[in-house]
Amino acid sequence: MKFLKWTLITFAVLGLLFFFVISPYMKTQTKKNSPEKTVAYEKNGMDLSVTYSSPSKKDRIIFGELVPYDAVWRTGANEPTTFSTTNDIKIAGENLPAGTYSLWTRPSRQSWSIIFNKNIPDWGVSILSGGKETNRVPEEDVVEIEIPTEQTAETIENFTIDFDMQNQLYMLISWDRTLIKVPISK
Repeated sequence: MKFLKWTLITFAVLGLLFFFVISPYMKTQTKKNSPEKTVAYEKNGMDLSVTYSSPSKKDRIIFGELVPYDAVWRTGANEPTTFSTTNDIKIAGENLPAGTYSLWTRPSRQSWSIIFNKNIPDWGVSILSGGKETNRVPEEDVVEIEIPTEQTAETIENFTIDFDMQNQLYMLISWDRTLIKVPISK
């Protein structure tokens, strides 16, 4: 009985230590290498924002190696990227109700799946998987669309998400030599 009591106390102390000390320290350290950024678009009756962590290329091969093809990616680093809209919008013609969503992608060579999900986990990947598996809950997907990739003329060092109004509004996702243009409308 004493052994069980001390075992439970030890696990409780370790859990509290991880939750209050180790986890916040890890988040602070990882954001030094992949700073958190927020971009917003507030025009044409839309109020949108994206919060993400921006890793650097650092002479690495990004797509197909660091970010595997045909596997769901947290779309940035650290916590999952979040996408917020204060009103109902359309993503490539698909309805997305007002709210905040986690944004996931499944990169492939010719196109990417862009996934908006109702669940927003604390961290983008499972620690137990060594960072190879995401914490996405597929049953919570709201919108999933396929967007063709474009190649950029120059290498983009830092992972970037931005909004660009051309003949319509696009959310741009770019890194290395890859550009994804996600059409957004009311």
